[in-house]
Amino acid sequence: MDAKSPSFVAMTMQGTAPAEKGARPRPSTDPTERMIHWPAAAFPNLAIWAIAAGATACVIVRPGRWPEAVWAVAGAVALLLTGLLPLSTALQAVLEGTDVYLFLIGMMLLSELARREGLFDTLAGWAVRHAGGSARRLFALVYGIGVVVTVFMSNDATAVVLTPAVYAVAKRAGARPLPYLFACALIANAASFVLPISNPANLVVFGEHMPPLMAWLRAFALPSLAAVVVTWAVLALLFRGELAEPVDHDPHVPRLSGTGRLAAIGIGGVVLAMLAASALGFPLGAPTMIASGLAIAAVQASKREAPWGLLQHVSWSVLALVAGLFVLVAGVGRTGLLSALTEVLRAAAHAAPRETAWAAGAIVAFASNLMNNLPAGLIAGTAVNSGMMPDGVRAAVAIGIDLGPNLSVTGSLATILWLVALRREGEHVSAWQFLKVGAVAMPVALAAALACL
Repeated sequence: MDAKSPSFVAMTMQGTAPAEKGARPRPSTDPTERMIHWPAAAFPNLAIWAIAAGATACVIVRPGRWPEAVWAVAGAVALLLTGLLPLSTALQAVLEGTDVYLFLIGMMLLSELARREGLFDTLAGWAVRHAGGSARRLFALVYGIGVVVTVFMSNDATAVVLTPAVYAVAKRAGARPLPYLFACALIANAASFVLPISNPANLVVFGEHMPPLMAWLRAFALPSLAAVVVTWAVLALLFRGELAEPVDHDPHVPRLSGTGRLAAIGIGGVVLAMLAASALGFPLGAPTMIASGLAIAAVQASKREAPWGLLQHVSWSVLALVAGLFVLVAGVGRTGLLSALTEVLRAAAHAAPRETAWAAGAIVAFASNLMNNLPAGLIAGTAVNSGMMPDGVRAAVAIGIDLGPNLSVTGSLATILWLVALRREGEHVSAWQFLKVGAVAMPVALAAALACL
């Protein structure tokens, strides 16, 4: 090579001598050179982390009061426009969430049908009638209704649809509404791992590895019972002053119309279809949406009405939010972070499975409040499903993702929607008020649930 050639000059400036033909290149020993080239190699990873973290933060904070979905989609689009994530990878990530989208559509439609037909108003009125003027009994009945709704219709139904009905009957009974409203918020998460259908986050965490129904019950029956009972006990203790006051006895219970009774039957049919699919090990999305569609068609045909009015009240933006989060997590996966997390978790799980289960459950529980439990569930689910993890670790992660959001208002979409429902009723609960309750209720319930695994 000519000593005056550009290649020789460039190599000399970089501190590298021209190698002989066939010789292996020697690694540079110049620390300055490594410092120059390391940022260039690491920049894509740093950019992906920055975009994912910024988009997730905006989902929680909602700058400008813009919907959560706007920020998740904006983050996904930013990854595509900057070339940090190929379009094919993004599309594959979106398609991986198909079962979750179908499940969400079915449950949102079912919840709206129940609301329009007055099912939740009837349940809340029944609770007031049977409370007999006792605030403690009314609280227990509302809490029990919240458990049933969460278990069979998902936590979003409890947070969004049951909450307004409970607020209305509490005001009618002359009760201070805060204990009953907190009951709706916390039971929406505490009871959300009784069944696979109780929380969309369960589908996010387990994905294609969702345990069949009987295996799920064997793993989660005792932990979920512990979480439900402990959460009730903590709330009853924290609000003991409000619950000591008498409430008005109101014997009036709103009567269900004929279509309301038909809707109740339809909801029962949907629940049976979902449980059958879970027992057989089938994905839950398609059965949920199909059964919900049939129930709605029966009610709307009986009323001789088109379903468009019902469809308009469904929060379709939730689907865009989830799809955007799937893309953001796919971007983070390209940085190698999830692979490293999987290896660390797998090594720890095989060395000390019991301790790792406790640590994993606690970490994801608190992380859910920093980044919301949907992205936390996607990340944790990717980690536990990528390697041969003990069942106890996977179950602990699911408990942490479902129960952890009871700590703060940023923990889950259900809690955020609960706050929106309260504001529509003219009631305001600050983040500090929620944290004072959650800081006691969540860690105690989490410890009880993990101890029962």
